[in-house]
Amino acid sequence: MNRFEELRKLVLDLEGDFDKFYNKGNQAAGTRVRKGMQDLKVLAQEIRTQVQDMKNEKSA
Repeated sequence: MNRFEELRKLVLDLEGDFDKFYNKGNQAAGTRVRKGMQDLKVLAQEIRTQVQDMKNEKSA
């Protein structure tokens, strides 16, 4: 699975919890949203680092 698919899957997996938290007031779903957003942040940083490394390798 490529990095974009990982990112897409993570976002889509959070959709239900976003709905439960914002529309139904489910507090446990809010906790899952916060954890998912942290995972998203970590994945985004990994992708940024990977892209920068690949860019630097090509220009070297």
